[in-house]
Amino acid sequence: MIVIEGGARLEGQVEVSGSKNAAIPILAATLLARGETVLEGIPRLRDIDSMIRLLQHLGAEVEHDGADLRIRVPDDGPDVAPYEIVSTMRGSFCVLGPLLARRGRAIVSYPGGCVLGLRPIDIHLKGLTRLGADVTQNHGYVCAESRSLRGSEMYLGGPAGSSVLGTANVLMAATLARGTTIIECAAMEPEVQDLARFLVAMGARIEGIGSPRLRIDGVDELQGARYRVIPDRIEAGTYLVAGALAGGSVLVKGARPDHLGAVIDKLQDMGIGLQITPEGILVKGGILEQGRTVLPGEVTTLTYPGFPTDLQAQLSVLFALASGISIVTERIYPDRFMHAGELNRLGARIRKDGASVIVQGVEALHGAPVMASDLRASAALVLAGLVARGTTEVRRVYHIDRGYERIERKLAGLGARIFRVDQDDTASATVHPTADRGWVDDDSVTIPAAAYIDKGAVGGGGGDGRRLP
Repeated sequence: MIVIEGGARLEGQVEVSGSKNAAIPILAATLLARGETVLEGIPRLRDIDSMIRLLQHLGAEVEHDGADLRIRVPDDGPDVAPYEIVSTMRGSFCVLGPLLARRGRAIVSYPGGCVLGLRPIDIHLKGLTRLGADVTQNHGYVCAESRSLRGSEMYLGGPAGSSVLGTANVLMAATLARGTTIIECAAMEPEVQDLARFLVAMGARIEGIGSPRLRIDGVDELQGARYRVIPDRIEAGTYLVAGALAGGSVLVKGARPDHLGAVIDKLQDMGIGLQITPEGILVKGGILEQGRTVLPGEVTTLTYPGFPTDLQAQLSVLFALASGISIVTERIYPDRFMHAGELNRLGARIRKDGASVIVQGVEALHGAPVMASDLRASAALVLAGLVARGTTEVRRVYHIDRGYERIERKLAGLGARIFRVDQDDTASATVHPTADRGWVDDDSVTIPAAAYIDKGAVGGGGGDGRRLP
């Protein structure tokens, strides 16, 4: 679990890692290329590790070269992406398109990942079928086969708008199809744009990048390339909210304003001071500052360039402390409010109403044990712990390791009183302390978990229990 002692003022700068949601389809796209591909800026995350393991299962040679990844994929190799890997992460389903295009056959397990409600794959299958693939579904697997894909015109919109992974899968397959493919209602997210630019770097011919209409002229083959992924806009947005809650002056280094327009607009509407700098985005003073208040707001999640669904849980923490009533409406995943009950355990007042939650601002949050249900909910609970009075335990933090690179270390670098506790069945805990606003991996101490709790160090109590250095 991650333990946070609330009330510490954040100050300084935090650097944004490479984008998880861009890196995963780009890793899948390396299946299309002959020769060596070198990827820069790939974050060290559990989901990335799963994706690398899947590529290796499919025959790829993957080598860490400092901060870079070197990948070589043979023409022939396994064509089955097994349940044991794909079920851990929904993004791994995007090997379906490139595996089909390169090897003529792909058998991929139904995807897994966070529990956010029903997320169908019909758009993926529709697009590949339009390219001439023979697609069947049996025993929890999708099988796609084609001796030669052919270009086609297709509409890939769905009830919630365009599909990011659906667009990615079809886009990758279309690069090696004969003739021209037109995708209408293509996803426009920065991560899809990044994938398209990586494909172009490998020799693909793609027009309309960043628009809802993509034109792909198929080529005979793609070659490996060197490419750097974009910064993670969701991680950047999370640290912007952290600054709005607990800053101080916090520079989110590497944050790209052109990827965060809806988020910047909403924070400014709430009265948060932001400044665009050559290095990133500066948050100037959060609600921990004496006398600071934030205005309530209303947000509806939409496909890009609308407000991202992956940031609504984090924004809800800010709404929970606003001076009035706020409303969050979820148009992408209507059931994505599992964090609401846990925030209420911290003293928030959030009520679900259909595909919306109504948030009544409170004066303060109070530390308590809480349970993370998914990746972004984990981040929201950590943010709440930064400003809660007392100490907050966030359990099941394996979720957060899927999408945030060393979040507790980065927040500790800003001055947060935060650390990670590894628990086992013997009721002992390993505490990883902070030191000089950094982390000391080899300076851990083991203490009995029962004594740790009894002395009041966890759960917001007082006492003289073990505290942060």
